[in-house]
Amino acid sequence: MKTGAKLLIESLQREGTDTLFGYPGGSVLPIYDELYDSPLRHILVRHEQAAAHAADGYARASGRVGVCLATSGPGA
Repeated sequence: MKTGAKLLIESLQREGTDTLFGYPGGSVLPIYDELYDSPLRHILVRHEQAAAHAADGYARASGRVGVCLATSGPGA
């Protein structure tokens, strides 16, 4: 059975994503579980805003897809 988290990781791979910038938390832990077994590289940041800036900078500098992953709550 495929979960929403697994489908998300698969769709990111199909879109050419190779790197994610993120901050884990309760509501996104299933995504992080799937990310653990995937070839995608995750870069841990100190807070959600840093993930957004890092993903933006990565996309501008590399021309690749920039992805920011954060949990729900104050940072959203």
